[in-house]
Amino acid sequence: MTKKRILFVCMGNICRSPAAEAIFKSKIKAKNLLNKIEVDSAGTIDYHIGESADERMIEHAVKRGYKIDCIARQFDKLTDFTGYDYIITMDDEIYNEVTSLANKNEHRKKIFKMTNFCEILSADNIPDPYYEVASGFEKVIDLLEDTTNGLLKKVLDDINK
Repeated sequence: MTKKRILFVCMGNICRSPAAEAIFKSKIKAKNLLNKIEVDSAGTIDYHIGESADERMIEHAVKRGYKIDCIARQFDKLTDFTGYDYIITMDDEIYNEVTSLANKNEHRKKIFKMTNFCEILSADNIPDPYYEVASGFEKVIDLLEDTTNGLLKKVLDDINK
């Protein structure tokens, strides 16, 4: 069986997508699924390539037991569409941008909004906390904890088909 590969995408790859990556990794590790599921993150802009995640996001994630250790990279349409089974975007703008880069229907079928996987909470987008106070980062983590549960159920359903 080949691993299912998931790529989380936000704008700069320093807040939302690294947090989603860390939270999802924590969940698949807890369920002993690291041999079945691989996770990464990227951003649509090149402003932060090579940087660590935003210190505020790291701080809030650590408070909940998550370790964010990725280095920011930019989404690459040449390798990411073929290299990943699921491309999970954080908001409408990112969804539309990534979808516009997909020139094959098979690639478009891989793109989802993170909020498609809400289970308890309700949201249209995972908001960008970059210009927010602490509560903005906490809200993002709340949403990602909820949506990663729904996403994990989908991935496991697809694995078991």
